[in-house]
Amino acid sequence: MRRRDILAALGAAIVWPLSVRAQQGMPVVGFLHSGSAKPNAHLAAAFLRGLDEAGFQEGRNVVIQYRWAEGKYDLLPQLANDLAGRQVTVLYSAGGSISAFEARKASSTIPLVYVMGSDPVKVGLAASFNHPGGNATGVTLITNGLEAKRIELLHQLVPSATLMAALVNPDNLNAPDVIAELQSAGKALGVTIHLLQAANDAQLDASLAALPQLKAGGLLIGNDPFFLSRRDRINAELAKIALPAISQSREFPSAGGLASYGSNLADMYRKSGIYVGRILKGENASDLPVQQPTTFELIFNLKTAKALGLTIPQALLATADEVIE
Repeated sequence: MRRRDILAALGAAIVWPLSVRAQQGMPVVGFLHSGSAKPNAHLAAAFLRGLDEAGFQEGRNVVIQYRWAEGKYDLLPQLANDLAGRQVTVLYSAGGSISAFEARKASSTIPLVYVMGSDPVKVGLAASFNHPGGNATGVTLITNGLEAKRIELLHQLVPSATLMAALVNPDNLNAPDVIAELQSAGKALGVTIHLLQAANDAQLDASLAALPQLKAGGLLIGNDPFFLSRRDRINAELAKIALPAISQSREFPSAGGLASYGSNLADMYRKSGIYVGRILKGENASDLPVQQPTTFELIFNLKTAKALGLTIPQALLATADEVIE
């Protein structure tokens, strides 16, 4: 990453100078995200709703300094250190466990609230779910443990397929576990899983371009903030080659994809916003249990299924939480 790119990213993200903070006497939340602002605007809005529920409104009694890494994970250390150096009241990280790790590295004393898909105990960010300890707590989506279920659902949609493709970001800290889970699930179903790896736009373009030659029966889109931020591009390419796909978040079928199975991402952001508000009121991060989803959503887009020439089995439709028509 060139120095001028880093400085540009930092400068573009500074919304409230420290002088404004000092004048207004408001607490400051440092918002760190691995993705981009536009495709994640609805999630940032959900976070703000949670803050509002806790009694805090941006610009009225709390300042938020946003830092977006634009999918460039190597920017996260500089962005996290910048926020910590400004002595924000609370650090907030979203867009994967990598954001949480960099925020934790930047400060072991500033309270940290995170949203991520991995198990925070397993990756060392919490001592336990009920008593996380240290300076961090948050919400885990536990989506990476559901890849086997997604492959099973995709296989039900295209039961004749013997080859499936899976799009995975190798820079995601959970990538080794995800790959192992997918291979195991494929073996159990008698389906070969072909891995496509992409950590940036060029690699994503190459992976999508390789799909027609693979002749795969379907695609599993791995749980990763980078893919979520590129959902329109991914959906458009899949539509061109009429390839069924399943993802972890409702944002994909809502934007024209076929199906998703996972927790409600926006609701998790809202809950994390409530946690930030509780900490601003004086509670300790170490005393707030890490929250986990209690339900998972199965969503189908019937318009997309029709365009693909695919008939979704009635048994699956009957179990869907939402059907987009």
